[in-house]
Amino acid sequence: MKRKAVHAWLMAMALVWSVPSFGQKIKGSDTCLPLTQLAAENYMNAHPEAMVVVTGGGSGVGLSALRENMTDIAMTSRKIKFDEQVELGKEGKRVEEVIIAYDALAVIVHPSNPVKELTREQLEKIFTGRIRNWKEVGGPDRRIVAYSRETSSGTYEFFKESVLKNKNYTNRALSMPATGAVIQSISQTKGAIGYVGLAYLNDAVKALSVSYDGGAHFVTPTFENAEKKLYPIVRPLYYYYEEKNEARVNPFIHYLLSPEGQNVVREKGYIPVGSDSESSASN
Repeated sequence: MKRKAVHAWLMAMALVWSVPSFGQKIKGSDTCLPLTQLAAENYMNAHPEAMVVVTGGGSGVGLSALRENMTDIAMTSRKIKFDEQVELGKEGKRVEEVIIAYDALAVIVHPSNPVKELTREQLEKIFTGRIRNWKEVGGPDRRIVAYSRETSSGTYEFFKESVLKNKNYTNRALSMPATGAVIQSISQTKGAIGYVGLAYLNDAVKALSVSYDGGAHFVTPTFENAEKKLYPIVRPLYYYYEEKNEARVNPFIHYLLSPEGQNVVREKGYIPVGSDSESSASN
């Protein structure tokens, strides 16, 4: 009887192992996280045989996981860096890049802060430590507490490039491990300032209008302004995957780029990919 039981178990396992696997892992940018989680949920509801596991950690973490075979897709809120491409190349990996949506980056403060708008130059001086008190930009006599994302974050990199013009953050800036931590900290600190993806905005913080033309025009970070390309701090969101795994990951990516998938993008507060920019490129 024992031998028969073992035989039956082996037969059952053989049947399980013979079933094709549709599971895939997606890891990386916290900015991409809520969008990808909802898209994965909808995709799995429509395809019960599929299993899509989505986790955050930051853009750099996602690309490291791709290099180490710990994920099938790395989601990032910035382009892959040259040194990351080199490291992937050392592992014999060729990667493909896909833009899956666009996101506006909102500058946020505590709701009680009377300041409503800042120029890019003022933001640069605040986050590089040259402006340290809110009274220097028309606010109360209160010390500025700058919050930033950690260095592995694509949002950190993009803000540094677009707003700081690649100048270094002040060493007084407080590094946060996730977007939720930035919002929570700023909601509890009257002198705080930071930045988050537009989709994360809520009533616990206040978004500032921003000018990229020296104060001539200030634009509020809204979906409509970002979609019309009026708001200046907008960046693409990416998926990276190994070229050899294209057939495996394409069904989900094609879903996300489909009209149904791009409705999910809009529903979560991101900007859909336009037909003129809906493309992928080898790296």
